Amino acid sequence: MKAYLQTFTRYRHLLMDLVARDLKVKYRRSALGFLWSILNPILMALVISVVFSQMFRFKQEYFASYYLTGALIFNFMSEATSNSLTSVISGASLIKKVYLPKYIFPLQKTVFAFVNMLFSLVAVLVMMLIDGVPFHWTILLFPIPMIYVFVFTVGLSLLLATLNVFFRDVGHLYSVFITAWMYLTPLIYPESLLTDTKLGSLTLMSIVQFNPMYYYVTYFRRVVMDGVIPGLEVNLICAACSLFFLVLGVWAFKRKQDKFILYV
Repeated sequence: MKAYLQTFTRYRHLLMDLVARDLKVKYRRSALGFLWSILNPILMALVISVVFSQMFRFKQEYFASYYLTGALIFNFMSEATSNSLTSVISGASLIKKVYLPKYIFPLQKTVFAFVNMLFSLVAVLVMMLIDGVPFHWTILLFPIPMIYVFVFTVGLSLLLATLNVFFRDVGHLYSVFITAWMYLTPLIYPESLLTDTKLGSLTLMSIVQFNPMYYYVTYFRRVVMDGVIPGLEVNLICAACSLFFLVLGVWAFKRKQDKFILYV
């Protein structure tokens, strides 16, 4: 672990430079620049709100804010993992020329998505003001679920980046998987729908409880919108899922990284 920390410290400036480059490329030649990180989520939340709360009649108070708080967390994970899939392959030219820790590439994509999420957090606050959502002191606890989902996403990104080097079909399958994952997470529909919908003898909630993103999204909503502090059980579940995927991702990446050069 000490060796890893020393290596990370040595290359931290490279990581920051790569993240800064991605930010500049994303908003290059855009008149509004970084403001799109705020405007885009707000506009998307308004569209979703009109479609689902009016046309489909979902009975959810403060629907636009409800959607946006969930989408903020899920979209971070989705963006980070989707971009991390091909990060090692895309960095092949650097890997073949100079030595640098290969985990820099998926970590760069995850940090970049995390920075975008921080910008979009402003959109959540603006939408809550528009919706008239009451503010509670628990909103100050918003970094906790963000840290949980960041650790989880780093581990998953390392795992997916490793798999995609050897099995390129993973990239195609993951786009389908992430769509199904989104619908299994209560982003658009109210949580009450999970207990009301049955699949045979099981409720949908009994299946969704195996979805880590359900806990991260719910945790964020509880502290930001509801003024509720999740209990010890929820914190243990979130921490356990995050650490499990981080250890799994680091183990898989470390075990296979020396063979990357043969496949990229």
